[in-house]
Amino acid sequence: MSRQVVRSSKFRHVFGQPAKADQCYEDVRVSQTTWDSGFCAVNPKFMALICEASGGGAFLVLPLSKTGRVDKNVPLVCGHTAPVLDIAWCPHNDNVIASGSEDCTVMVWEIPDGGLTLPLREAIVTLEGHTKRVGIVAWHPTAQNVLLSAGCDNVILVWDVGTGAAVLTLGPDVHPDTIYSVDWSRDGALICTSCRDKRVRIIEPRKGTIVAEKDRPHEGTRPVHAVFVSEGKILTTGFSRMSERQVALWDTKHLEEPLSLQELDTSSGVLLPFFDPDTNIVYLCGKGDSSIRYFEITSEAPFLHYLSMFSSKESQRGMGYMPKRGLEVNKCEIARFYKLHERKCEPIAMTVPRKSDLFQEDLYPPTAGPDPALTAEEWLGGRDAGPLLISLKDGYVPPKSRELRVNRGLDSARRRTPPEASGTPSSDTVSRLEEEMRSLQATVQELQKRLDRLEETTQAK
Repeated sequence: MSRQVVRSSKFRHVFGQPAKADQCYEDVRVSQTTWDSGFCAVNPKFMALICEASGGGAFLVLPLSKTGRVDKNVPLVCGHTAPVLDIAWCPHNDNVIASGSEDCTVMVWEIPDGGLTLPLREAIVTLEGHTKRVGIVAWHPTAQNVLLSAGCDNVILVWDVGTGAAVLTLGPDVHPDTIYSVDWSRDGALICTSCRDKRVRIIEPRKGTIVAEKDRPHEGTRPVHAVFVSEGKILTTGFSRMSERQVALWDTKHLEEPLSLQELDTSSGVLLPFFDPDTNIVYLCGKGDSSIRYFEITSEAPFLHYLSMFSSKESQRGMGYMPKRGLEVNKCEIARFYKLHERKCEPIAMTVPRKSDLFQEDLYPPTAGPDPALTAEEWLGGRDAGPLLISLKDGYVPPKSRELRVNRGLDSARRRTPPEASGTPSSDTVSRLEEEMRSLQATVQELQKRLDRLEETTQAK
């Protein structure tokens, strides 16, 4: 009698653990917009989610530690004039977040370290160039201040956030229909896109050339999502002709046949893939269902190995994914998701069961740190570089908040100052600073008056 050999893997017993009630974010009104983004973005400092808001589009940003019931008057980021569709934290500055909206703009915001105390209406930069709603925003993984946006005008724009200019455009000749997903390769040399025209494309954005493309990776008509995974491979999620959900792994040099194609179930929610390059695990989160499936990718056949599934009772409206440097390494946590319910956000930790309290080096190889490997100019000039890696052995300590350098206002005044006068600011700069000081003093005085009035009314009561 032949016995089935069980493949050995240290990730075979990874399990999902939802946070206790007091570690969730309660009473948040998650956006009702029907759009296939995750609606949530997290980093080691903040949790952000797109919420319902009257009179335009808004999203909520909270310090990670501010769990529990969220005050209904909590200040929001509310500069967009129409619903927000996608948000993404900058990988090189934990205080900077980008948002794309139905108002056709992309905005970049700077969040103060302790979170917002007043509503934030003024973006650092507003990027205008799309003619229809912007559904996807994605930061370059290794080059500083490079941001990609994809709109329903079938155009992909790559921005230099430092100058506020669109430096690259991939027009409707590349994507003749709605773009469903965009993903950067690990070194940011290529992007992988999926489109309503049923094609997945691998593109060199600086040249505007299609390196490879696959027609109908999945036979169904529902949206396909595609991401880069381990070297030279992409993973796609989609639907069969019979509307069964599928996941497929492809070699980018031979896209004729998939390395692996698996059918999962008959749910209708689009599967959002999240890939962890440190462990080679891909997590599939179904939008509108209640499960997270995870698979390990290996270099030998059958390449894509099903590990397990985390299920809960309530379905998810969206999902955020924590970068590796934000995890608790002393608890053998290898991934953490932030699941959006209708009225709350629930962290879910993915853990490898181990007894030892010592640092597990095999689970935590050096991972992408917060420092950019390239400037925007170097990347646009043709250079590529993988992420600068850091060790998590002693835990991750976030660096002090960094200022986002933007060439406008005072910065552009500095740039206009001749080099020999760089020691002393120009009269133009001084007058602008004085004007700003007067404006700030007036605001402080106004706030003080309001406080005094409030105190008087409370005492009178």
